[in-house]
Amino acid sequence: MESSIIKHKNKRFFKVNIILMLIVIFLTAIPLYIIKDAEFEGADVVARDAITEINSQYKPWFSPIFEPASGEIESLLFALQASIGAGIIGYGLGFFKGRKVKDAEND
Repeated sequence: MESSIIKHKNKRFFKVNIILMLIVIFLTAIPLYIIKDAEFEGADVVARDAITEINSQYKPWFSPIFEPASGEIESLLFALQASIGAGIIGYGLGFFKGRKVKDAEND
């Protein structure tokens, strides 16, 4: 009996996860479809342009410590940073979930 309940819960969670993934994909694709010829700039470029518009004499007080050789390397470093962060978050979630399951088994 418990086995059928667990299977039912797993099917339900699977369906919910699929629906949530489809919603995320849909929400991500909407701006790409609506604004076809848009240029997606980074926040740094937008901020620099806004500051220059307000004060054309502005001189940046900080310069990057490391400047990547090309845009591809910059994208690689950004992706590496994102994957390391996702790994840390995933490890933390798994650790706490495992602790919760272990505590439930001990009780």
